[in-house]
Amino acid sequence: ATAAQEPASAAYIAPAAPSVRRFAREIGVDINQVKGSGPGGRISVEDVKAYAKMLNRQKQASAGLLKGVQDEPLPDFGKWGGVDIQPMNKIREKTAQHLSYAWATIPHVTQFDKADITDLEKIRKQYGAKAEQLGARLTVTAILLKVVEKALKKFPAFNASIDMLKKEIIYKKYINVGVAVDTEHGLLVPVIKNVDQKNILQLAQELGELSAKARDRKLSLDDMQGGNFSISNLGGIGGTGFTPVVNAPEVAILGVSRASYEPLYRDGEFVPRLMLPLSLSYDHRLIDGADAARFLRWVCQALEQPFLLALEG
Repeated sequence: ATAAQEPASAAYIAPAAPSVRRFAREIGVDINQVKGSGPGGRISVEDVKAYAKMLNRQKQASAGLLKGVQDEPLPDFGKWGGVDIQPMNKIREKTAQHLSYAWATIPHVTQFDKADITDLEKIRKQYGAKAEQLGARLTVTAILLKVVEKALKKFPAFNASIDMLKKEIIYKKYINVGVAVDTEHGLLVPVIKNVDQKNILQLAQELGELSAKARDRKLSLDDMQGGNFSISNLGGIGGTGFTPVVNAPEVAILGVSRASYEPLYRDGEFVPRLMLPLSLSYDHRLIDGADAARFLRWVCQALEQPFLLALEG
């Protein structure tokens, strides 16, 4: 899953002269997206031109990758019955565009596995009250944020991006994880920054705050940017598995479905265990199937044996 972008926070003012701002407006460039090369990050006309050229190269590359894929006109559905035509809101429009690009340009593969979270669920309920004291909920997603952080450190290819224009792979030394939030306006993916610098309770608190901002449409542009990896949890709704779409320029996304009790054979008998279905979609240009299987199995083992986080973290 992926997201549209909200307007930039009003608190941020790009360091640029009025003439530079005017030039950016005239050529259709968002001045807040331009990185300045001057003192203190000040933006010049040349910086705006360079940014515009980069956008043009990206569009050309995209056009080349999507060559032959065209929108087809729809038939007149009104011929067969009543219809209600509604315009897309901005979030849905941006989401549709981004998902189409991601699906057309990334060779997706999805790896499936299940984690036995019977013991983890007991721990989660045991410490749930402590999280509530902070105004947070100790959810599986909050715990997964910490598990994923450790997994990204162990498997750095999942914490990277591919630049096909420069033929480079960018390995990131920071851990920012986006979490898909279902809102009445559409799907949004706020990003929790520096996950490796926060404990699970802090992550639970921040996750609750960002989710509330998403539902209230109060996310800033900064809240939506900088993600290295995404988590989409549909377990609260249902389902036994799904194939999430990689949120480009990330290279992987973890889908979470509803946990359910299943009989597992242990010590000569079947015992009920709470199993959590997980789906890992990844960019096959960078990640091989064996590496994806190892990554997801490690995530499962960390959920099944929380001590593994301390042992290998």
